Amino acid sequence: MSMPKDELQQELANAWGTYLAALGKSMALLEKNIDEAKEMAEICTDEWCVTTEHLFDDLNNALFSISEPRWSSNEQSQHLKDLKRRIYDIYVNYRGVYSKASQTA
Repeated sequence: MSMPKDELQQELANAWGTYLAALGKSMALLEKNIDEAKEMAEICTDEWCVTTEHLFDDLNNALFSISEPRWSSNEQSQHLKDLKRRIYDIYVNYRGVYSKASQTA
């Protein structure tokens, strides 16, 4: 019979892994939308840009305001660090699309 503490820690570890995976998936969707906007300047409307910036705010808050659990694996810790770097890279890409669209407007 497993101890309640072990079950709880396993459940939390699973939830943490799912959370990190969801953040990664959200970032991939955001990156895809930005890449599509590069190809079609008409996508980059003010409304689209405002919405995209809100998504960046939400993802940044999710990535940087959470405290990494002490029991997370080295792989999960590295994944979180990679996500933090990746959100910056995606934002730089977005700023390039935004400035290109604002020059054509």
